[in-house]
Amino acid sequence: MGQTLQESLLNPTNRPQVVKDCAQLVDEQVKDSGLMVKGAYKVVTAFKSDIIPDAVDTLVDDFVVRLEPFHEDFVAAGGGSFGDYLAGRGPEVSNALLGVTDDRAAQSDRATLRKAYEQVRPKGVDNIEKALPKLGKIVEKYTV
Repeated sequence: MGQTLQESLLNPTNRPQVVKDCAQLVDEQVKDSGLMVKGAYKVVTAFKSDIIPDAVDTLVDDFVVRLEPFHEDFVAAGGGSFGDYLAGRGPEVSNALLGVTDDRAAQSDRATLRKAYEQVRPKGVDNIEKALPKLGKIVEKYTV
């Protein structure tokens, strides 16, 4: 049996690059988003310029835990393109990943960040779905 996603993505060698790749993916997705997402992103990054890489680093463990069952199913089904696999299960994968940020937003004591999150959350599933093919490529980079 191969390594788990946790072993592949979160080991000390790969984790910093995984965080960097995922932060870059967030930046790319925001550039292709609507005004509300861009506005919320601008507010959040103005608050703290390195908040996205820091947030990715903080959340990546939980995201990987949420992705693990999908990756196990993907491998059991014979593999292929993990991005295509994720995209084919878009709403399910997106809601699983958004569960991480939903939990964190609910626990935040920063009203500005909570408000910004609440404004973009309704579009969250669509935004995550659009990123799934690229997310799959990031995962494949460290698991193939």
